[in-house]
Order: sequence, then structure tokens, then C-alpha cells
Amino acid sequence: MEFAAAATTAWRQVTSFQSVNFCAEQPRDRMSGSRVIRLDLASLQRAGQDPVHLLPCEIEHDGPANVNRYFSPAVKETKSEMSVSFRGRGLKGQEVSVPQGYSGMVLKEDHKPISEDEDRSLRVRSTFSTLTCWNLETPPSSDDGVVMAMNWPVIAEAIHAPIED
Repeated sequence: MEFAAAATTAWRQVTSFQSVNFCAEQPRDRMSGSRVIRLDLASLQRAGQDPVHLLPCEIEHDGPANVNRYFSPAVKETKSEMSVSFRGRGLKGQEVSVPQGYSGMVLKEDHKPISEDEDRSLRVRSTFSTLTCWNLETPPSSDDGVVMAMNWPVIAEAIHAPIED
């Protein structure tokens, strides 16, 4: 999520550049092992919009997957909640909007670095303005990390706004 917010701000401010750099650590002398994460902004213009689902599980796989074949949710919606079954487990969901003025991005790394000190290059695979968050047993609430993160820009703006007398 940090990259999504930073990339959106960078996209608005630096639209004439082809890429933007994010420092993954505190900026240091290049010879001492500082990493740079480069985001290809031109890929944002080519990116489509895809539905995004955040599932309460960890998948022990790092690579391509035929998601459409294995996950096509038949969501049951009532007035107060969304529910779905995934591999026999009942999930409760809530659609969460990306804060106004921001865009969610799904980033893809085409070349995996050999070491952690190597620079990284990412491109935008797709964008989203809402995502569906799923929990076991209970729907996501204002205490869930993703919901709190989506509220942060409004809170940060209030915290950092000038104080008027």
C-alpha cells in the first residue's frame, strides 16, 4: 500500500518522467548498499482495472496463477454484509474504497533481484478504486488494518493542517 499512495502522488507531480524512484531504506551513500525501487510510470497509462480481493490467508506460491479458474466468487449480499465460501470456508466481506485523490495499484516485478541490496524495478499491472476485504467469521470493521490504512490520508491531513487562531 505504501507504494500505491506514493506512486499516485508522484504520478500527479511528475507526469513528464518515465519512472520514479523510491528509496527502500534511509538514503545512504550508494556504495554502502542503499536500494532503489524504480516504478515505471508509463505502465500506469497501459494498466487496466481489475477487481481486487484481499483474502485472510497466506498462499505458499510465488509466481503466475490462473486465478479466474480457481477463484470466481459467488458473493451473497445482504443489507449488512457480503459472504462467500472459499475452499469450504465461509468468509465475510466488505468493499473498501481507496481514499479520494489516490489510486490503488497492483505492481509487478518482472525481474527478481538476486540479492536484497540490488535495485528493483516495478511496473503497474492494473489499478483499482475499491477492493473487497474478506475475514473469517466476521466482516472487516474499522479495527482492521486495511480499513484503518484507507482512513489514514484524511487523518494525516487533519494532523498536519495549519492551526488557525
